[in-house]
Amino acid sequence: MSTFRIGWAEESIVPAKKAQLPGQLYERISEYVESDITVTAMAIEAGEEKAILISADLVHIGAELFRKVRERLAKICPDLPSSALIMGATHTHTSLQYYENGVASINMLNEFLPEGKKYTPIVTADPDTLTPAEALELIVEKTVTAAAKAWTGREEAMMTHAFGRAAVGFCRRAVYDDGSAEMWGDTNSANFVSLEGGNDSGVELVYTYDRNKKLTGAIVNVACPSQILEHKSFISSDYWGKVKEAVRAALGPEIYILALCGAAGDQCPRDLIRWVHSEEPLKDPHISRPNLIERTADPSMFDLSGCRLAGRRIANEVIALAETAGEPCADIPFVHRSFTLDLPLRKATKEEYRHAVREIEYYVAKNKDKDVFDFSDRAAVFVHLGVVIRYRLQQRVETVPAEIHVLRLGDVALATNPFELFLDYGNRIRARSKAKQTLLMQLSCGSCGYLPTEKAERGGHYSAYISSGKVGHEGGDLLVRKTITEINQLFAD
Repeated sequence: MSTFRIGWAEESIVPAKKAQLPGQLYERISEYVESDITVTAMAIEAGEEKAILISADLVHIGAELFRKVRERLAKICPDLPSSALIMGATHTHTSLQYYENGVASINMLNEFLPEGKKYTPIVTADPDTLTPAEALELIVEKTVTAAAKAWTGREEAMMTHAFGRAAVGFCRRAVYDDGSAEMWGDTNSANFVSLEGGNDSGVELVYTYDRNKKLTGAIVNVACPSQILEHKSFISSDYWGKVKEAVRAALGPEIYILALCGAAGDQCPRDLIRWVHSEEPLKDPHISRPNLIERTADPSMFDLSGCRLAGRRIANEVIALAETAGEPCADIPFVHRSFTLDLPLRKATKEEYRHAVREIEYYVAKNKDKDVFDFSDRAAVFVHLGVVIRYRLQQRVETVPAEIHVLRLGDVALATNPFELFLDYGNRIRARSKAKQTLLMQLSCGSCGYLPTEKAERGGHYSAYISSGKVGHEGGDLLVRKTITEINQLFAD
């Protein structure tokens, strides 16, 4: 068997300036740095098989970002094929906005505005604030640096794996008696029936060691986005930063953590049943609680108190299981396969398109005397703008290419996808995988939006709207079947 080698590296992506923060329809500029934001790289090699896994404290991995990292890394590490690179996001909303926010929907809104009116972005004109272009360059530079360091630093290694549990992720879609659903829906209602899906408390763990069996790092896979602090105006790695702090305090400052967000498109860190509201007012139009009741439950999962608790829950499992995991092994079968899967574009019907046009026209006519159309107006018709954009796109495009990676690491499988993948799809993959343990990495190698289930599409609302993602449940079913097939071929022996 070929020698199994691993290399680790981590680079900070905290800028010298203030930064625009992503993930909301309104502008947020960082006021200070609450915790470090990083890119972490893990290089793996055995014989001809190669991979570099990168976890970035970002809201998603845009296509341009991923392309630039690959192109620049190829010049530094010519012996590394571009297909070896895998890059995923932890989905923190308190990192760097490295893309122009909502360009397509802004351009579409401008088509509907009265003559002489144009969308006016509320962007702070401040030379001390990082522009998206500057943020993109910083992230690319630091990611390439981390990847190159990990690759050139790879050494003989050993590995083992373990499984833990931590209550961090919960279903964030409430279902009502008329069949409708709402993301962040109010459950304190006579019309509330159930949560749309389940949750996954599993913590999938892979530990790595040097040739002397000294712990060097861990892959930690949790089915929950790191968006507890998503409305704050500071830079933060959210709960993953708390995980790293606690693990390093217990196991050593040199320990690396590769944080992977599992299938979590319909998951969040908040318990919708035992709802504890934010300590500060929220601007999020999707979160409304008119009849708040004080609950004995977790602290607010909008604030640092909740963030620290979530991080501690995960870190406790990482620390405890590092002491009880199986014997590290150097004879690790390693296989890496990648492919592009063409998934059907989720289409809008003619009636959905006509309805969207009518709603936008009605809104604009009602507000024709406004001096300025800004983010609040775009938020009001955001869903309808997305339908119009999709209807036009589907006239020339039939499929969405999705880059998928499947790896075998001994008894462990790891499968990626570029979506905010609803949990049910991840459960189906795990349940039918032949691997002893299956890790899932969403929001990787590009970004294609949410991938909802069929029941979510029927329920509607944010995360299941046509405008929420490029692919629907037919594509989700195809993704599941293909991923299961690819995993099981790696474990056919």
